[in-house]
Amino acid sequence: MKDEFMQSSTRTAPASQKMPWAGRILSALVVLFMLLDGITKVMRDPHVLQAQAQIGWPDDLAQILGMLVLVCTVLYAIPRTSILGAILLTGWLGGATAAKVRVEDATFLISVAFGVLVWAGLFLRDARLRALIPFRRATTADEDSPNYNSQK
Repeated sequence: MKDEFMQSSTRTAPASQKMPWAGRILSALVVLFMLLDGITKVMRDPHVLQAQAQIGWPDDLAQILGMLVLVCTVLYAIPRTSILGAILLTGWLGGATAAKVRVEDATFLISVAFGVLVWAGLFLRDARLRALIPFRRATTADEDSPNYNSQK
């Protein structure tokens, strides 16, 4: 019996060798930043405690929050669990964004930017994610489609 597979008309752009390296570099920046954030919380750095107080978080949560962000970061750094780590870091950074927006702190853009970097780094370094979320180039068949102009 012959196996039949559904063929998708969506083709992902071919990945160059530069993409995974760019992704690793972006991911490394995220990991270093998040490790610094987690370690300073665990160590109860006075600057971190002051920043937490400004957004309304009690001092006694610093170490718990630090451990939480460290676990999320380690999960992101390990290739096998990187997607789970990215999801958890997105939640963490979303909470940081919400807390800073609530007190009208303009530095909320930093957490938004790091959220974008989390996924950009993972997208560039992980072929599984690129297959799941394909960016494709328009083909002549797409241009002949009646919906082509509305998709631009």
